[in-house]
Amino acid sequence: MSLPAVLSAAGASPSPSPSQSPGVSVPTFQDAQQSANQAASWVEENWSTWLAIGLRVVLILVIAAVLRVVVRRAITKLIDRMNRTAHGGNSSSALGGLLVNAERRRQRSAAIGSVLRSVASFLILGTAALMVLSTFQINLAPLLASAGVAGVAVGFGARNLVTDFLSGVFMILEDQYGVGDVIDAGVASGEVIEVGLRVTKLRGDNGEIWYVRNGEVKRIGNLSQGWATAGVDVTVRASEDLDKLKATLTEVAEKMSKEEPWNEFLWSPIEVLGLDSVLIDSMVARVSAKTMPGKATAVERELRWRIKRAFDAADIRIVGGATAPLEEDSAPDPMAAVAAPSVYSNPASPQAEAATPIAPPQRAAGK
Repeated sequence: MSLPAVLSAAGASPSPSPSQSPGVSVPTFQDAQQSANQAASWVEENWSTWLAIGLRVVLILVIAAVLRVVVRRAITKLIDRMNRTAHGGNSSSALGGLLVNAERRRQRSAAIGSVLRSVASFLILGTAALMVLSTFQINLAPLLASAGVAGVAVGFGARNLVTDFLSGVFMILEDQYGVGDVIDAGVASGEVIEVGLRVTKLRGDNGEIWYVRNGEVKRIGNLSQGWATAGVDVTVRASEDLDKLKATLTEVAEKMSKEEPWNEFLWSPIEVLGLDSVLIDSMVARVSAKTMPGKATAVERELRWRIKRAFDAADIRIVGGATAPLEEDSAPDPMAAVAAPSVYSNPASPQAEAATPIAPPQRAAGK
């Protein structure tokens, strides 16, 4: 006998339980059989749909994971290739080698790679999550609207953080400054020791460390990119021979340009630009040269030292400033050794009579 026949025979004449009340219906074996049959038929009818949904979800997740790994590796290889290209292309140029040092390249590539990988992961995983939800026939419109409202609220609440982050991203992408550069950020100035997406760390002239938020930087003056200018102004007497002055300065410039290590610091010959100003009692001669970034101060100090020694040897006098008066020899004051009269002195003494002013002659009355 089959199982349905047994169940129907067993449930044909159920005996009422003594504890059952007349108004309460008790599920029978027929009800259980009907429910089981309905569940089996529902599973049989929808198993293909659920299997298709599961396979689609698994396929979406696998594709997203593979795509994320491929994109992240591609970004890493691209950043490494850019670093190798920049390093190889700048190896023949002293300027390029100074603009991008090893630590600066490392931090810049790490920051750019981190940003690109995070953006790629967010886009890939977010798109996969939306596709999985749409596979389950979930309406995404309320979810997207809620996410938009939450994004606007977070944007208003953390606008300073977003501003710092975006400013840091653009500063790094545009290579406005890097580790080792000396910059003037307006709110602080010093040498860059770390570049972050939100904060830049500077070391000041006195050794202090400044934490500057990238969103607060309105303008940046980079003193380490390109080249620097070393300028020395020499103030001499207006009576000096110009030819002798120019010849002395030219000799100092040529000699310094050929000596080490100044020949490496100088990126152009030291030029005697001529007279910067001419006054009644003095004139200013200017000497200038292009130097490596950060070496202008050292070159100026050495140039002043050499110019002073050359002027002493050539008997060229340097005055104190553009308006400094010249010291001229004057005749000694004959009254400098005469003491001032005392209140206790004798007015009838020969010394007092000699110091008394001569009274003017008086005219006679009626003349």
